[in-house]
Amino acid sequence: MGGILSSLLVIAAIGLGAFVVLSSAIKVVQEYERGVIFRLGRLVGAKGPGLFFIIPIVDRMVKVDLRVITLDVPSQEAITKDNVTVKVNAVAYFRVVDPSAAIVRVEDYRKATWQIAQTSLRSVLGQSELDDLLARRDEINARLQQIIDEQTEPWGIKVSIVEVKDVELPDTMKRAMARQAEAEREKRAKIIHAEGEFEASRQLTAAAKTISEEPAAIQLRYLQTLTEIAVERNSTILFPVPLELMKAFRSFMGDDAPPARSASTTGLPPAEGDQPVA
Repeated sequence: MGGILSSLLVIAAIGLGAFVVLSSAIKVVQEYERGVIFRLGRLVGAKGPGLFFIIPIVDRMVKVDLRVITLDVPSQEAITKDNVTVKVNAVAYFRVVDPSAAIVRVEDYRKATWQIAQTSLRSVLGQSELDDLLARRDEINARLQQIIDEQTEPWGIKVSIVEVKDVELPDTMKRAMARQAEAEREKRAKIIHAEGEFEASRQLTAAAKTISEEPAAIQLRYLQTLTEIAVERNSTILFPVPLELMKAFRSFMGDDAPPARSASTTGLPPAEGDQPVA
């Protein structure tokens, strides 16, 4: 009885060991992962995705994530090319394109990429002026992406996007920029006002020329002004009647003046020197 029990225990132990060994030989890698296989310390290559087998105890697998990784670069204080102290932070997006190189050629590719991003950001800031940092941010982003990508390429890392997020300026620089912006707005306002005055003078000159060519136009303008003034009933307005209007009225009534009446018709004695009317 004891021998049978001992045999059963041995069989159970062997079966359990076989199960453990078999389960360690079966590996499942997700679609977004790759398994880098080392056999007795030597690189075999990357496998996956899906189900595959390795040699237990002999092989060792390291999983590598191939998805895009978001790297937040903390604020870096630097002096720009025109001697302005700024603090700038950024964000970088990268992914592993060569899993074997990312494991073999660098100890920690995430930390290494993070350090490279910081040093590159300070270097680019030192070579750029403040106006370029504020107005030409796309060019600075492209330079950062190119520099970081070139340095991480041997590690099997592809840096796709680098974006400068916030630019923190000193308070004195903010006040100076505010004064500059205000002066620029005042300059534009004065230019627009001068252009409006110039255009108005041109229109007035053209109107005066048109009125001078047609005398009746000034009469129409007077009548229009009278119509506009008549709307205001709370004030007394003295409006001179132009002589041209009286001439036009007389021309409308007739060119000949009324005949002069003689003294006899008026019942007054004729004046000395007057000739009687026949």
